[in-house]
Amino acid sequence: MTTVHAQMGAPAPAVAPGTAVEPSKALDDLLKLFEDEVVGVAKAMPADKYSFAPVAANFAPGSPAKFDTVRSFSQQVTHIAVANYYFYSAVSGMKPDVDMAALQKMTNDPKVSKDEGLKMLMGSLAFAHKAIATITPANAFLAIKPIDGQNTRASLAAFGVAHGYDHYGQMVEYLRMNGIVPPGSK
Repeated sequence: MTTVHAQMGAPAPAVAPGTAVEPSKALDDLLKLFEDEVVGVAKAMPADKYSFAPVAANFAPGSPAKFDTVRSFSQQVTHIAVANYYFYSAVSGMKPDVDMAALQKMTNDPKVSKDEGLKMLMGSLAFAHKAIATITPANAFLAIKPIDGQNTRASLAAFGVAHGYDHYGQMVEYLRMNGIVPPGSK
């Protein structure tokens, strides 16, 4: 694991093997790794390219993809933000500190500005960190109302990160389609 952390530029864990780690700490570390990656990619895309979405010409002839429903880069960013509020409010029971209806409306707009998208993303990640802090050894694996098959606070918190990485991967491809090397690949 030390090698992986060194390759990613993160310090090696300071906890000795065999030491119990609070669930909130372990899950927050996962969220922080994702946050560093996705914010880097969101910042790397130039503002004038935030409305970029792949079109049929970007792919092999005859592709069965339906390009009229592909999310723009800004929609990838805003989708992650809205999903973070959704998942992590269920993790913690906390009400999001933003107008969710307004944010949901923004996710349908393929032309949300870079500044607006980054603000949404950063706010959702701050909320996610607060939500993860509510996970304790006593409640981490107690059943909650299932969301996407996840039925504990710990599994839903981990799923929130996994879901975000799915969209991060798409955002990386959008950068590459625009001739931009993703920060994690430099």
